Amino acid sequence: MPAVAAFSPQRHRLTVDQYYRMAEAGIFKEDDRVELIEGEIIDMPPIGIDHAYFVNRLTSLFIQSVGLQANVSSQNPIRLNSRSEPQPDIALLRYREDFYRHTRPGPKDILLLVEVSDTTLRYDTEVKLPLYARHEIPEVWIVDLEHQRLEVFRRPEGGVYVEMFSPNRDETIAPIGLVEANVNLRNLFI
Repeated sequence: MPAVAAFSPQRHRLTVDQYYRMAEAGIFKEDDRVELIEGEIIDMPPIGIDHAYFVNRLTSLFIQSVGLQANVSSQNPIRLNSRSEPQPDIALLRYREDFYRHTRPGPKDILLLVEVSDTTLRYDTEVKLPLYARHEIPEVWIVDLEHQRLEVFRRPEGGVYVEMFSPNRDETIAPIGLVEANVNLRNLFI
């Protein structure tokens, strides 16, 4: 009797195009919070009041400071490749007059990504941060709401960030690619 090969389950990974066809077909509701990471649809938790405050506050601070030096995008998708389209809380993008009207921003367009983490800290640090490093996003800030601190990750090399630090709450910080976008942390953690 011939040997039977053991079953090995295979994941079916989606492309961004398939993901959008699913949305167009009505599989997702308009208010569903999902993102596509490495071909998998990830359900995101509802946005809490503190999370919303920090996203709105940082967005406002960035808009005031960058002027026409960058486009500030809040909770919108970025396309990393054909299988990943996360929705960071804030993205500072290379300035374009059309505000990326006909295309999603990609890795070369991104100056800074910000993730505001309350219930998502582990996911943001263990899944999204390495994903961003592999796609050479130059800088990522994670706002850790539980510990009221900012964690800064810079200089991706070989799929990891080689510069990491957490500034004091009384410091002012700016992304390395856009010094105009400085944020006084006293104005953030109030």
